Amino acid sequence: MRRLFALVPLAVFAGLAVPAYAGTISIEGRGEVMAAPDMAQINSGVTTQGATAREALDANTAAMAELIAELKAAGIEPRDIQTSGFSVNPNYVYSDERDANGYTLPPRINGYQVSNTVTVTVRQLDALGSILDKSVTVGANTVNGVSFAVADPSELYDEARKAAFADARAKAELYATAAGGTLDDIVSISEAQGFNGPQPYPMYARADMAASAPVPVEAGELAFAINVNVQWELDTDSE
Repeated sequence: MRRLFALVPLAVFAGLAVPAYAGTISIEGRGEVMAAPDMAQINSGVTTQGATAREALDANTAAMAELIAELKAAGIEPRDIQTSGFSVNPNYVYSDERDANGYTLPPRINGYQVSNTVTVTVRQLDALGSILDKSVTVGANTVNGVSFAVADPSELYDEARKAAFADARAKAELYATAAGGTLDDIVSISEAQGFNGPQPYPMYARADMAASAPVPVEAGELAFAINVNVQWELDTDSE
């Protein structure tokens, strides 16, 4: 029994440029967009002392009620005021005295401390300094800081993504040329994010507090950054 084989002349491929892929090239790009914040969050509250837990709590409740009323009067909506911390703790007094057996006496309770804090979202930054001043005036004696943000940063992140891809492509083209080839098809694109996704970070954003009203505030700018990793096929353009 004879077997027939199809023979393909090598001349068929003569003169054709056959791309030879040397592998892939993977580059990370970074894009960053600066923008002024349009909102802020304040974490503030009242800490009170009392001989008993009840006494400290009653004083705290009255002071917090006045603080919240003042915030609402300043135009803060109820949805923008959220309790973020509440605690009742004894105040301990320690002594170097010892008992008959030579052991140090245990601490004794000398009153109680109640702390209640709220996180307030300020959507009109022009009012931030005044709100800080009024909060302290009506009894807020705990201010844990001010943070700034952009209410809807989606467009800013999209611009950062475009810039990140352009950065990655520019670097990839440089490497490809140095290697004697060109970029071909994209193999993959992945966005490098933090643990909770992309987050803005402050650039010279601060809130300076002084004794006079209103409190001077400098919002500065926020940087919205994205890292992207892009992989291309590398074409060596062999002929």
